[in-house]
Amino acid sequence: MKHTLKYFFSIWLLLFLFLAQAQDTIPKKTSSPRTKIQGDIPEAPKQATVNPLEAAKTDNIIPVKKDRYGLRVGVDLYKLTRGLYDSNYKGIELVGDYRLTKKYFLAAELGSEDKTTEDDRLNTNTKGTYLKVGFDYNAYENWLDMENIISIGLRYGVSTFSQRLNSYKTYNAYPYWGEMPWKPSGEEFNGLTASWIEVVTGIKVKVINNIFVGFSLRLNVLVADKKPSDNFENLYIPGFNRTYAGNFGAGFNYTVTYFVPLYKKTVKPKNK
Repeated sequence: MKHTLKYFFSIWLLLFLFLAQAQDTIPKKTSSPRTKIQGDIPEAPKQATVNPLEAAKTDNIIPVKKDRYGLRVGVDLYKLTRGLYDSNYKGIELVGDYRLTKKYFLAAELGSEDKTTEDDRLNTNTKGTYLKVGFDYNAYENWLDMENIISIGLRYGVSTFSQRLNSYKTYNAYPYWGEMPWKPSGEEFNGLTASWIEVVTGIKVKVINNIFVGFSLRLNVLVADKKPSDNFENLYIPGFNRTYAGNFGAGFNYTVTYFVPLYKKTVKPKNK
């Protein structure tokens, strides 16, 4: 028994010495694995930053748009061709406009008319010239290279003319024996004048190159007119057309015009 304990104690001592020697040979860790790994990984290079506005300018190149400014001149085809089917009418009207700004146009019409008017009791002939001056506002927003116009405008018109009373019929309050016959006259009244305000709405469309076709409607309000006599009113005024209900008139025209470009202006892009 004594020899057995001595033998067991010797084996336990040798095992203890072996474990102690093995522990000394294992290197000690001076830092955590996370710290060592972070120290070994190189720092990532900084990326260059790009200004979003500069990138947008580079990616989206906005083309430069230029509006043309100039003079447009033409003729009213309605008045020019009306004499082909109406023996009581001869006339011509020249039209024109000049572009002042992006939306506003200075406009004018100059014309001459010779019109025979047949009323229930009067047959008269009117000859004269007229001038209308005003402006048009283009309410249409063109895109790309379009130059079309949808406008509303205003004119002030003046006319100088003469009236000739060809024939007339006397009013009979008691037509027992029928209507009174027509009586020839030939009396002429010269030096007559009239002025009016005109509201205009119309369109102009570019059909090819610099050629435009247009159509307009007009409502007239008479400001003043010199009557031939106390018993004889102006039934027709050149440029104003036929008078209805006293001081009101209406008309229209159908035009072909040619645009003469003079200069261009760069269109500034709208801020979004």
